[in-house]
Amino acid sequence: MGLMNRDKIKIYFLGSGRIAVPLLSTLAVSQKVSLAGIGTQKDRPAGRNRHVRPTPVGEWCATQSLRVDKPDSVNSPEFTGLLRGISPDIVFVLSFGQILKQEILSLPRLGCINLHASILPAYRGASPLQAAILNGDRTTGVSFMQMDKGLDTGPVYHVCEYEIPPGQKADGLENSLGVLGSQHVEDVILKIASGELSARPQDDSKATHAGKIKKEHGGIRWSEPAWKIERMLRAYHPWPGIFFTIPHSGRKTRISVTELVCLDICGSPGQVLEADRNDFAVACGTGAISLKKLVPEGKREMSGVEFVQGCHGLKGMILGEGNEGNIA
Repeated sequence: MGLMNRDKIKIYFLGSGRIAVPLLSTLAVSQKVSLAGIGTQKDRPAGRNRHVRPTPVGEWCATQSLRVDKPDSVNSPEFTGLLRGISPDIVFVLSFGQILKQEILSLPRLGCINLHASILPAYRGASPLQAAILNGDRTTGVSFMQMDKGLDTGPVYHVCEYEIPPGQKADGLENSLGVLGSQHVEDVILKIASGELSARPQDDSKATHAGKIKKEHGGIRWSEPAWKIERMLRAYHPWPGIFFTIPHSGRKTRISVTELVCLDICGSPGQVLEADRNDFAVACGTGAISLKKLVPEGKREMSGVEFVQGCHGLKGMILGEGNEGNIA
């Protein structure tokens, strides 16, 4: 049975990542939904200097002077008791970062609803945005899903599709999907509460998985085709980025690549084809890449041309791959 029209749907929001901010900001000003509480992950060290910072959701809440809970574990007796006291109709979960156990999943009257950044059952798991870019997908989207004890396996209420623009990077895609979800979240919640929307089971036989990204995934392998390295740059922006190594003073120095262009020329994989005032080009398994912007280890971002002016004897050199040297 749905809620009476005069009643507001009481929501507790759990989110951490930047994709969650547009949806949270929409729910916070909704006239039909009551935002009864917000939870996010605890502040953690981040960035090169490892300063302790709030999550994007925590940061947004601070700018709006909104109270936000930061539980060590959502499954702790303390947080479960907090939720029982609030008695939400729905716990809405998006890019939160903790697994909810059955006690939490069964606590809200209408269940726990998750927004997942793919068209399920494609790309269940932690990195659906990156997987879509790496696989060269032209279309992705978001799925409003009833959560169960599996990993993104619950039945789906509603899907919104999104066409990925050429060249879009993971952070831009994350923002676009957050905005897309925010445009539909209130309507989806209202229709779930009224019984207008029914969740449909996923076809498990078509499921694919997108696991957690690790730093070493950004290591360039020159035997790969140029187009794949270009996809890696977009998928792993801003973290972990993509990188290779270069011999310098008896050690391997890591070079991060922040902008590149694919070229239709050939050479031995990893061989520097051009290193002059016009270009810094490296051969790949198929084609080559022109390194437009770089960040040498411990230095500022610079153009590829600027880098080669201060690093002589590069042409003809075989560069090291990203899994060589220290990537800690």
